[in-house]
Amino acid sequence: AGGMASQNMTWLSYPSKNFASTSPEEIEAFIASQNIISRLMHCYIAFFVPTGLTAGICILIVFIKNYLQHKSMEQLDLLLLHFTISNIIMIFLSLTVIPRPDYLKATRLACSVLSFFFNFSYFNSQYVLLFILLILLLKRFLPMTALCKATQNPVSCVAFVLIYAFCLSLTEAVLVGTDNYHVETECQSDPLFARPEYEIIKFTFGFGIPAFLQILSFIVLFAKKAPAEAEDLWQHIRTYTAVFIISITIFICHLFYNVMILFRTTLKLQKSIGTPTNELMMNIAEIVLFSESCATLVFILCFHKPCKERILQV
Repeated sequence: AGGMASQNMTWLSYPSKNFASTSPEEIEAFIASQNIISRLMHCYIAFFVPTGLTAGICILIVFIKNYLQHKSMEQLDLLLLHFTISNIIMIFLSLTVIPRPDYLKATRLACSVLSFFFNFSYFNSQYVLLFILLILLLKRFLPMTALCKATQNPVSCVAFVLIYAFCLSLTEAVLVGTDNYHVETECQSDPLFARPEYEIIKFTFGFGIPAFLQILSFIVLFAKKAPAEAEDLWQHIRTYTAVFIISITIFICHLFYNVMILFRTTLKLQKSIGTPTNELMMNIAEIVLFSESCATLVFILCFHKPCKERILQV
């Protein structure tokens, strides 16, 4: 790892920026992939961003109104509020895809800062979701115990997630590297010039561990026998439809995205810049990840009980 850390990543560049080939087939493939990226970006900016932001703002209004009415907030609502804010920030950061098929031009330092905030939102929403799943499990299996009381204080859950996400994002920012920070570069939310460890840590803590815990909580939910006074399993799932739909959506989108990230690391370790197709897949994965942020907000708005009730009133 010492060798890896001191590795010089300056040889890296995007296949589309390093296009030396003159064979007609390769040029055609290249143009086709640029077209796909450009179309996807337009579709994302035109449909997903406005829908996601509108849903996000509506959720905030519903939660704030309910809070002002009852002067208190359910723990689940507080965590979902935190989740919503995280995703709204993610949508604003995703506007950096507007120049695609080209990339945002920024100094390495600016790119590092962008990456920090992107990772912060990414880790944040991922771990808040785990807390929400934990709370749903406790609601079903342990009506009132010490553990329940511990999670009864959702503010401490939120604080823990924020600190944890902050530390992870800071680690990632260090791995993006601070050398040549004034040099202008092509910037992506996961900078290409980051060291291979960047992607490995992102995969482990941003997907591996959360996905394992997510699957584990689903197994417990379906396999464990609930106490007699607990509501029926399907009733429980219906009550919290929003959380279960979000959970599955995030899992699928993050799986695709993280596989692409790992693939990019393998290319880095092989000292290869890859093909236009590799670049296309990474771009698609990024847009899929951002679209998931928009979609989950729509799911909360349509399926989370307090939000659904408000909409029906309106």
